[in-house]
Amino acid sequence: MSEETPAVVQEADAIYESVRAICHDSRTHPAPTVYRVLGNLKGASGHMLAQALRQLAAGLERSLNEYDVYEDDGRNPAESVATAAEHMRAAATLASQLGEHLAEAQNAIAGQGYRTAEEE
Repeated sequence: MSEETPAVVQEADAIYESVRAICHDSRTHPAPTVYRVLGNLKGASGHMLAQALRQLAAGLERSLNEYDVYEDDGRNPAESVATAAEHMRAAATLASQLGEHLAEAQNAIAGQGYRTAEEE
């Protein structure tokens, strides 16, 4: 195995760091700001994450034919790959549902604006 970090891992690291940064942002944000954040999260989590998970599951399954895959404990790697792929596809379905909920949240605040204290 190469010592270089694959691009797909680097991209997943970037997603993790971005969500982590959102979690660490404890400021109060008005609806227009949250609306934009929800739109980005909806796009990333709903359609794209679901697609990415399905593609990763399919690639993991194909890896059994392209690599000499083994388990440290001697188990059949096809069994663990099948289990992982099943969970990844279930997660893809949940990601789609997450995207739908984020879209509903975004729609709920779509008409909101705000005034600052100086504007009042």
